[in-house]
Amino acid sequence: MKDAIRTTATRVGRLGRLALVLALAAPVGASAQGGDFTAQTRDAFRIFDNLYYIGVDLVSAYLVTTSEGLIVIDTLFAASSDTLLDNIRAVGFDPDDVEYIFVSHGHGDHAQGAPLLKEATGARVGMTAEDWDMTGQTRDMVMTDGQTVTLGDTTFTFYVTPGHTPGVLSMAFPVRDGERTHNAFMFGGMGLNFSGVDRTEMYIDSVRRVRQMDGIEVNVTNHEGAGQIFARADRLADRATGDPHPFVDPDGFYAWLDTLEANAQVKLKEERATAN
Repeated sequence: MKDAIRTTATRVGRLGRLALVLALAAPVGASAQGGDFTAQTRDAFRIFDNLYYIGVDLVSAYLVTTSEGLIVIDTLFAASSDTLLDNIRAVGFDPDDVEYIFVSHGHGDHAQGAPLLKEATGARVGMTAEDWDMTGQTRDMVMTDGQTVTLGDTTFTFYVTPGHTPGVLSMAFPVRDGERTHNAFMFGGMGLNFSGVDRTEMYIDSVRRVRQMDGIEVNVTNHEGAGQIFARADRLADRATGDPHPFVDPDGFYAWLDTLEANAQVKLKEERATAN
């Protein structure tokens, strides 16, 4: 936990340092993966009682609420940091209550905002060792396979699932819908925008590993289209009392993993042909 007692001077000092960091941060436009993500905005919305979407159109970020503070998953580009902070406020929470920031992988659209979010909130930032090195950022929490982090009534379990980047961080955590609790999971790196036989085999191994995990019900994706986040949100808005929650879809999650592996197998053949 952050220190319970914070003086006004400490808060002002933190905000002053944030202003300096923002002034020094070079604006970033289109990512290497395509698309001007930094120009986008998206109204934040609640998915479960303790899970909110706070990202933009093409890149996801999430807020998890607990009995002892907030957790942010992914940080967008540096230029989108104000949007992310505004989205936290828009769903009724104070960024100063963020205790942890977990980054799924080191690409800029997910990791670049981490130093700014850390500066704005005082939270700890967690990423795998390999992806800390990839970002060039100063390390904070180095996440390891099988590690758990508990904040209040919520426990996250982390898995290192490399492939998309050398140190993809996947995570499991509970989400709540009234009196029901469901098992949510973020597979931290799903894209095939990398090269090499070894990396592709690594990716396939990671997908297969997640495929062997039982009981996953909710697919929390770091790009909304992969999990049909906005389409499901539209259905959630129209949900009547007694209707199933549209994000609870275990069959869909495992079928999605099968598709990821099938696509990766095609890539593996191409990579082997190129290598030979």
